[in-house]
Parts: sequence; C-alpha cells; structure tokens
Amino acid sequence: MRLPGSISPPAFRVRFARRTMLNLLCLCVVVWGAWRVSAQGLTPGSDQLRSHDSSQWREIEQHLPDAKTATPQLLEMQADILRARRFPVDAMNFYNYAIARGGNVPALLNKLGLTELELKNVELARAYFKRALKLNPKDANAWNNLGAVEYLDRGASTSVMDYKKAIKLDKRDAVFHANLATAYFEVQDYKGARREMGSALKLDPDIFDSRLGTGGVQAHVLTSEDRERFAFEMARMYAQNDLQDQMLHSLAMASEAGMDVQREMRKDPVLAKFENDPRVVVLVHNAQMVRNSRAATVSASGAAPPALKPVSE
Repeated sequence: MRLPGSISPPAFRVRFARRTMLNLLCLCVVVWGAWRVSAQGLTPGSDQLRSHDSSQWREIEQHLPDAKTATPQLLEMQADILRARRFPVDAMNFYNYAIARGGNVPALLNKLGLTELELKNVELARAYFKRALKLNPKDANAWNNLGAVEYLDRGASTSVMDYKKAIKLDKRDAVFHANLATAYFEVQDYKGARREMGSALKLDPDIFDSRLGTGGVQAHVLTSEDRERFAFEMARMYAQNDLQDQMLHSLAMASEAGMDVQREMRKDPVLAKFENDPRVVVLVHNAQMVRNSRAATVSASGAAPPALKPVSE
C-alpha cells in the first residue's frame, strides 16, 4: 500500500528517465544552435548577430515563448515568424525547440531545410530533406524540396525523378507540375514539359506568371533560343486554356527574345487564329522596337546585354 500522491519506485524511474531525456534534448538544441553560429562564421560582429541590436529584434524578443514550457505548435509558429522577419538562425533554433517538445518532426525538418536553402547552405538543406524522407517516404513536399536542391546543385536532369515522386504522391499541387515542366524543358523533353505545363495551368492559371509572384518555379537562366521557345510554349498553353491576356504577355516575351512569333503561330494549330490579331501585331511591333533599342545600346557601349530570367518564383 502506498500513500495518496506517492509514486512507486518503477513509476518514479520512468518519470525521471523521461525528464532526463527531455533535458538532454533541450541541451542538444542549445549546443546545436551554438555550433551553427560557429560553423557559419557568425561572429558577434556579423550581420546575422548584429540584427539583434535592432529595434525589430527587441520588439520580437519581448514576446518569445519559453522553449521549455511552450507547446510545439506555438514554438513552430514563432519560428515561422522569425523566418519571415529574416532571423533565420533564431528561426532554426525554435524549429528545433519544437522538435524537442514533440512537434511534427518531418514537417519541421522540411522547414529547417528550406531555411538552410534560403541561406544557400545547399548540402545542409539536402541533409534535412533526406532526413524528413527517411521518417516519412510519402512526404510530397520533401520530395519537391529535394528536387529543388538537386536542381540548384546538380542540374535539371537530377531533379526530374524527385519532382515525379512528389507528383505521384500529390497530383493536385500546381507547383510540383510547374517545377517538373521547367526541369523537362531544360533537358529538352518538350513533350513532357508541355504535358506538365498543361497540368499546372489547370490547377493554377497564374502559376507561371512572375508578375503576380504566385508561381513555385525557381529562377532559371536559359539560352536565348530556349527563352523564345519557353515563352512560346507558355503562350500556346494559355491559348488552350482561353487565357488571352497571359497568352499575349508570353508572346511578347518570345518576340522580345528574338522569335518571329507570327511565323511560328502560322504553323501552330492552336495559335494560328491569333496570327493577325491587332493585339499581336502591336506587340510584335513593340518587341521589334525593344530589340532595336537594345541593339543600339550594345552598339554604342560595345557591351553585351545582360541575360534574362524568363520565369521566377
């Protein structure tokens, strides 16, 4: 018999072990954060730590939750806020606090990886995404994120398989289709690119519109010929979906890049009916003026014009 409120020796040992493990996890998080500061060369005089001297940081610091008692959801939310306000190292510390408090580990590893990617730490980002996939091989976002890392580090051909896996797990995400379309385009699989462009546009008509900032495609630098073809293919897809404003914008991009769009439209069954549309005639005329202006500038300066980035996230 034991007194009310007393704890039996076995129960005490279990509770003590759990508490010890939690303390060790929290300690590991703190040590990890200190190691990150050292490993990234974030000395007390660096830009990242200097941001703690700002009025913005002092305002945030007053409302930071206690890493030892706050819920993992609150800690994750705080990390998201810190990341949005450009305090990435602090954000990663709070993502780790959330893990230590029992948060969704695969989702938090994904966010850690994305933060590392924003800091251009490609290898660290890859490691986080792979850890997330080891815990949950059916995480479509992690496959997409890994594809982005592979694209940035090893080229489009290595990212295709990862994007395909993301789509297999979640066919309704326009970003996955858009990313795969762009990767296909860069490896010159135009049939696959057109198919994925069409799927992306059906899910989100604005997915490729860099003016709206709604797309999920990484900025890709293509050759002049590829820029022309990419923009023309986009115009074709927009025409098929009866999105004429976007179609005209893409035709203007193709024309400014140097394509004779009216000639190409004449050969295309989808775009042929727009060949002599007054709006197309005007955009072709304007694009010719832009190209002439560029040529005059280059001739006067003797320098080549900067490369364009046709699609951006």
